[in-house]
Amino acid sequence: MSYRIGIDVGGTFTDFFVTHPGREPVVAKVLSTPSDPSIAVIQGLTEIAAGLEPSLTLDDFLGQVETIVHGTTVTTNATLTRNGAKSGLITTQGVRDALEMRRGIREEQYNNRYTNVKPLVPRYLRAGVAGRLDRNGAEVEPLSLDDVRAAIELFKREGVKAVSICFMNAFANPDHERAAAELVRAEMPGAYLTVSTDLLPSIRFYERVSTTALNSYVGPILDHYLNQLMGRLNEAGFGGVLLIMQSNGGVMSPDVARQKAALTLLSGPAGGPGAGLEYARAHDQTKCIVVDMGGTSFEAALVVDSPIMVNDGEIDRHRIALPMLGIHTIGAGGGSIGWIDEGGLLRMGPQSAGADPGPACYGKGGELPATTDANVVLGYLNPGYFAGGKMTLDVDLARKAIETHVAKPLGLSIEEAAAGMYRIACTNMAQGVREVSVKRGFDAREFPLVVAGGAGPIHSCLICDELEVPLQIVPRESSILCAVGMLMGDLKHDFVRTFVSPLAGVDWTALGAMVDAMVAEGDALLAEEGVAEADRSHAVKFDCRYLKQYHEVSFVVPREALEARDVDAISAAFHREHNRLYGYSLEDEDVPVEIINVRTQAVGRTQRPEFRREPFAGTDPAAAKKGERAVYIPERREFATVPVYDGHALRHGNLVTGPAMIEEVTTAVFVGANHDCVTDATGSFVMFRKDRADLAAHILKEGTR
Repeated sequence: MSYRIGIDVGGTFTDFFVTHPGREPVVAKVLSTPSDPSIAVIQGLTEIAAGLEPSLTLDDFLGQVETIVHGTTVTTNATLTRNGAKSGLITTQGVRDALEMRRGIREEQYNNRYTNVKPLVPRYLRAGVAGRLDRNGAEVEPLSLDDVRAAIELFKREGVKAVSICFMNAFANPDHERAAAELVRAEMPGAYLTVSTDLLPSIRFYERVSTTALNSYVGPILDHYLNQLMGRLNEAGFGGVLLIMQSNGGVMSPDVARQKAALTLLSGPAGGPGAGLEYARAHDQTKCIVVDMGGTSFEAALVVDSPIMVNDGEIDRHRIALPMLGIHTIGAGGGSIGWIDEGGLLRMGPQSAGADPGPACYGKGGELPATTDANVVLGYLNPGYFAGGKMTLDVDLARKAIETHVAKPLGLSIEEAAAGMYRIACTNMAQGVREVSVKRGFDAREFPLVVAGGAGPIHSCLICDELEVPLQIVPRESSILCAVGMLMGDLKHDFVRTFVSPLAGVDWTALGAMVDAMVAEGDALLAEEGVAEADRSHAVKFDCRYLKQYHEVSFVVPREALEARDVDAISAAFHREHNRLYGYSLEDEDVPVEIINVRTQAVGRTQRPEFRREPFAGTDPAAAKKGERAVYIPERREFATVPVYDGHALRHGNLVTGPAMIEEVTTAVFVGANHDCVTDATGSFVMFRKDRADLAAHILKEGTR
């Protein structure tokens, strides 16, 4: 068994990346099947088997597959569409409305029409029970097991499928939660159960209860999907290892995913940032901005040495306090629908045509104009070569949809309306990039843009023009970058414990024992997953703040500083990170630093695909030219006939002068009028502004070395 496969199930397409030692990687895409995503997985694997060898059956192919790493949007979609499991919550008496009250801060301070997000657990299924612990974990009032039994009876009557248990101050003492959980398991053996201290044993009640409720809400959905997927794979003859992508960029076993389903809430896009960094490193870059425009959404992520992580975030306004990649998502994909708002302005998204019925040009019944329809009208997509010719796009349907819903209401021609849709979509995506760069204190102009997604390279030049980004990298596998990243993900397990103490007066013995316990827990999980001891590593982080601050800063603590009990080194690391995030530190004012949480991450290294490197073939791209066609040039606001190149035939060093089109089976690249493009040694298309000839010289010089 030697094949390794990354699979990314998206809202519109399901992507595949197949590697085998000594062979070229295989890239494939099929339309997703939202009613049962596992169907598209099997369809794609069947097509890949037939493409490798006409006589190769799916059973024979899967018998040679060593590992499948799978990312899924099942839990994300369940949350966004409010299609999760009917859930109940058992919590401390008097605080069952924490899900409603949240942090007590109005998100939109000046919006008089603002309404709070609807909790995932309705109020009548949030049961408060007697029992109380103080902040140190000492019992103030014993747990009322009768109250817990009454809650269980309520849940049974109401057909609850998932139960969450979250008590005040349980992070300091889990005994009450464990006692309640024992009763729930005995009385409701078929229910999905999440205990907050098993999932997130840390301070801050609202974050803990929200995360616990989210886990239970999506848990049964993920469990059902994994049963379908594993059942279909087993029937088809798969006997290798199945791993699931996590929101933190690592992978985990299906058993861990079932227990901690909330770890998959950004599972799909989590593979992109790590893969993007590998392509940037081919040009001696250790930082980049990775953008991925798929059929439904647009994701942007910042990478500095490694992908930026956050310890709490939101999914559709619901707080989740688990470590995840700092990915910003907006509804701006190829399926994003164009519409006119109440003020008569053209908008794009966030509503999406998805995979079914899809954009109007798909010819599957969709009647609303989407970004893909605009791209067809503007000439960026070849109607007869979409998905390599497997699918023909209907230009007339695209024009009709744009004319009916955009052009006529705005008094524009069809082409003008399509150009407006394209420009607004690009502006929306540029703003998404600002969210992960400027708002975090970084200048986007200092980062190369790694462009992914089937639709991303069509829009990236205009995005870079708006942001003044001089360099962009479009990997040869751009359309399935997240699937590539899934084969680059290590096994990862994150742990957190609350440990409130002044840094200057910390109990080093207690702190060391806590770190050792978390490291041992991570080691045990990695051992269960078959990771050799030599392939395991552990990182330690502290969440610290200045005394009387509300927010904490998370930063890496060098193990040598921890072992040496070096307060000065740890303090200096905190001050540096605080200064980077907020532009100041109080290092010179001698303000005490306080530890709030201690975190560890256990990492099990996995085998990664190797990048191929091509010999330098010269700058002339003439051999790859396949024709010409008229496309819209946004910089000039007019159509022009431009050369069209076969992306699969372009070789290392080939220089394409913009404006031009580069076509591949799974994506199209628009080289704007302000840009030129060089194919690098890995096969990536490196685009740079014409006024930055130094970048071209550097890339070409690399190729001749």
